[in-house]
Amino acid sequence: MGESVEVWSGGVNTWECDEMGHLNVRFWVAKAMEALAGLSRLMGMPDAFASGGGATLAVRDLHMRFLREARAGACLWASGGVIALGESDADLLVVLRHADGEPAATFRIKVDHATAGDLLPFPWPDRIRRACEDMACEVPAFAAPRSIDLAPVVQTRAGLAFAEQTGMTRIGLGVVRADELDVFGRMRPEMFIGRISDGVARLFGPTRPGPDTAAGDPPLRIGGAVLEYRVIHHGWPSAGDHVEVRSGFADCTSRTRRVFHWMVDPVTGRPWASAEAVVISFDLDARKVVDISEAAQAEFRSRAIVGIGL
Repeated sequence: MGESVEVWSGGVNTWECDEMGHLNVRFWVAKAMEALAGLSRLMGMPDAFASGGGATLAVRDLHMRFLREARAGACLWASGGVIALGESDADLLVVLRHADGEPAATFRIKVDHATAGDLLPFPWPDRIRRACEDMACEVPAFAAPRSIDLAPVVQTRAGLAFAEQTGMTRIGLGVVRADELDVFGRMRPEMFIGRISDGVARLFGPTRPGPDTAAGDPPLRIGGAVLEYRVIHHGWPSAGDHVEVRSGFADCTSRTRRVFHWMVDPVTGRPWASAEAVVISFDLDARKVVDISEAAQAEFRSRAIVGIGL
């Protein structure tokens, strides 16, 4: 069957769309995680995300590409497959698609087959290995990394000490709420992305840079969008745990900015998660990418942080 097997179907609600007029990234991730649960059922783990389940799929590394925006009322469905199966880990693929089957966003999800309570990895049973043989797939070109390196991160750079030393911008600060948790009492993956989305205006400023306009021309309405993301989870906060999101620029071109976001524990300084994002400026009326002005490019490069990374 491969990646063509359907694992989820739904749509886009108005309240899931943001000020850019399209599906917010947190809800892209939420739908992908529900699709992951659908894929786990076909793998032979129907209770992987149920409160009584003994084993789960613990998300460790998530690569995303956003190919076509989805606006309120759009129909979406997801296909899934198994790229590779290790001793106790797996490389999985979820593709969210529009009604016509065109890919809208892709999610390459590296998971551990782990105990639900304490997330200790343990080997796949033979029955799951046999089920995964029928769902084997390769990574299609449209889901392959384009601007982000997927090399393994042996040791994370994320941490509060580095963030404070280098002046990374604080864009989020608070505690994990009960409504942000999964059935196991851990923060759901989309909540990290959601907190970045909520606070990123503090990093970019009140306006997003677009091209210079001619004298007398009305200014363009410019927003922002993410083309590609990689998220690594280092730990899973639970209700009441303190979280702080720090962000900084790595580089800038005429079309994209490379940004890193870290969620850290402000009490211990340890990281909860780290992310790399490739961001564009977006004409909200024409619905297309626009160039970043030379002045804005220079300003972003002046703020680049040496040594920032995942």
